[in-house]
Amino acid sequence: MKILVVDDSKAMRMIVIRNLRQAGLGDATVVEAENGVQGLEQVAAEKPDLILCDWNMPEMNGIDFLNALRAQGDSTTFGFVTSESTPVMRDQAIRAGAAFLLAKPFSSDDFQKVLARVA
Repeated sequence: MKILVVDDSKAMRMIVIRNLRQAGLGDATVVEAENGVQGLEQVAAEKPDLILCDWNMPEMNGIDFLNALRAQGDSTTFGFVTSESTPVMRDQAIRAGAAFLLAKPFSSDDFQKVLARVA
């Protein structure tokens, strides 16, 4: 499995990756991007099986990234991992094609639960 982690914070990308490994995905290949623009480039180059993305990022935020992917016909499983989680955001994410929205702080158990639902 190949996973793309998109977050403007290097520290947060490292936390997400650590939690993925602890959730049982230690053998996954992980690629990273700092924003939606880089995320689009990485999707084209790497063809990930799963995208985990922050919502608020410079240059292109997470929802715009998801919308751009879906507009291109890309149906890669996409989940938000973000500090904000309002009902409006959750609804917008699901309508745009996200499989889940996981609010920070999160644990490896949280990852196991959401990934079990989308796998």
